[in-house]
Amino acid sequence: MPKAKLPRKSTNIDMTAMCDVAFLLLTFFMLATKFKPEEPVVVKTPSSISDFPLPDEDILLLTVDSKGRIFFSVDNKVKRKALIENVNSERNLNLTDAEMNNFAIGASLGIQFSQLKSYLNLSADQQAEIGKTASGIPVDSTVLSVNNELAQWVKSARNTNPKLRICIKADGEASYPNIKKIISTLEGWKIFKFNLITNLKAIPAGTAAYEQKNSMAKAE
Repeated sequence: MPKAKLPRKSTNIDMTAMCDVAFLLLTFFMLATKFKPEEPVVVKTPSSISDFPLPDEDILLLTVDSKGRIFFSVDNKVKRKALIENVNSERNLNLTDAEMNNFAIGASLGIQFSQLKSYLNLSADQQAEIGKTASGIPVDSTVLSVNNELAQWVKSARNTNPKLRICIKADGEASYPNIKKIISTLEGWKIFKFNLITNLKAIPAGTAAYEQKNSMAKAE
């Protein structure tokens, strides 16, 4: 007796539900995500042959523009909240929780303590406009000077996160005395290890660094 053959049917998977879920997730992330605020200052760093990579977190960044203005930033939002709480206590700034939360989600800061409370009450766009004309964080050659507000920021940042790696990102046209004051401030807190952020350039042929790199390449 001949066997009956069942017709073959291709598998059909309805992807409508999956597409709906994907678009719902995409819409959620687009509406809920807060992008990093725009930095108030742009600098053109000098070039060097150093190719040492920086870590992705625990960075204390000191930015110096061509006019010598200093801006301060810490990358971790949780640590930024602890930092501003410490500064608020040390300097008696009388900041509210809302103002400290605004600091935690903000960008680089380049204003004096006397202006901080009013600055943190502004919107992100208004803060960006203020940052363009801000005078920068006051600094002096000694950490105990009342005019050295950068010393307080560095001290509080290190108190709240001892693992912070300090980086200085200076414009190529920034004057050396301004950089020297920052270095003197770090030395005042016994901080002798920090990084200078530069653009990478090729190692000039014939130099000792060029010969060392070639010898290491041959050894590998």
